[in-house]
Amino acid sequence: MAVKIRLKRIGAKKNPFYRIVVADARAPRDGRFIEEIGNYDPMSKKCVVDGEKAQEWIKKGAQPTETVRALLKKNGAIEK
Repeated sequence: MAVKIRLKRIGAKKNPFYRIVVADARAPRDGRFIEEIGNYDPMSKKCVVDGEKAQEWIKKGAQPTETVRALLKKNGAIEK
């Protein structure tokens, strides 16, 4: 099973808000996920991530998407 760390959109129209989730790569973007590890608000540029959970999932083999990788680096959850 390929596992990804990616964004799940939950915001309203013209008002995006995302949750950072660990999900099976085959699951739909806003569908089933394994665990929620943070959230991201692009309107106010706020990002909250549980760095320990992110590190744990990366050690298990989860691959972050490019956007999530940039957010994790920005928050210091992974090394640059």
